[in-house]
Amino acid sequence: MSIDLPIRKIIHVDMDAFYASVEQMDQPELKGKPIAVGGSEKRGVVSAASYEARKFGVRSAMSGVQAKRNCPDLIFVRPRFDRYNEISKQIRKNCRFVQRKPNWLNAGGWI
Repeated sequence: MSIDLPIRKIIHVDMDAFYASVEQMDQPELKGKPIAVGGSEKRGVVSAASYEARKFGVRSAMSGVQAKRNCPDLIFVRPRFDRYNEISKQIRKNCRFVQRKPNWLNAGGWI
């Protein structure tokens, strides 16, 4: 006896560069440029790096000094956590989460 169950579709959403992507969306002059959201090149750490910066090895939790060494053209942007929270809520509003992990979405009915 076989039971036909609906196919479950799960999508993994890569949010590693989320802060940087929001900055590039809000500030078009930053699109296509290596940016790091976080402290500064002299003091602090990288909270998020754009994909353009990642090509140079810039990663989250890296010191600003090391990030600037890896990518001399890196642009540091101060974080705007209220804005990231606002965008995050918009994303979650349109998604039903499978688990408590914020990057696993149940895409049933979309695909």
